[in-house]
Formats: sequence, structure tokens, C-alpha cells
Amino acid sequence: MAYPPQPDIQPGYYPYPVQRPTNGLAVAALVCGIAQFFVGVTFIPAIICGHMARRQIRQTGEGGDGMALAGLILGYIGGALLIGAVLLFVLLAAVVVSSGHATTAVPGN
Repeated sequence: MAYPPQPDIQPGYYPYPVQRPTNGLAVAALVCGIAQFFVGVTFIPAIICGHMARRQIRQTGEGGDGMALAGLILGYIGGALLIGAVLLFVLLAAVVVSSGHATTAVPGN
């Protein structure tokens, strides 16, 4: 039994679906989000680029929303970890100073 050919598609030819372009700020957000664990302070550009990319993706329909969201999440986690580490350092320094162990000994006494 022979099937009639499709009117728009030639036999043996299947067109590729059109791929949406990826938003560049989404890529930048993801790269900055990953790099913060090696560099330290790129969580700020990760958060900024992630928010800007998500807004642009909603407006233009570009791809990359997952990358922008991952960059945002990594940026917020890295920022929270850095702020927590700084607060812990300040707390430990305050405890050491208040306990009297941070005083300098006078030589010869």
C-alpha cells in the first residue's frame, strides 16, 4: 500500500526546527555565577546580568532562560556565603579581642 506524498515536504526531506538565539546576558550570568567560586566577587555581575537577561528573554522570546536563572541562583548563593563568611570572621575577631588573647606581651616581663 503506497502512501500519498506530503504536499509541503519532499520525500526523504525533513526540515530542521528553527532554534531561537541564546541571550548573551544569560550566558554571562551563568559564567559569572560559576566563576565566583574561583574569583570571589563575580556574584554581583551574575545577579545583575541574570535579572537583565530574564527581562530581555520575556520581551524578545530568545532562549537562555535556564542559564539566566542558574546564574541568578548561583549569584545569590555565592553572595550569601561571602556575607556569612565575613560576618563569621568579624564575630570571631570580636570574641578574640574581648577575651584578652589579642593583647601583646611586653618583652622582659
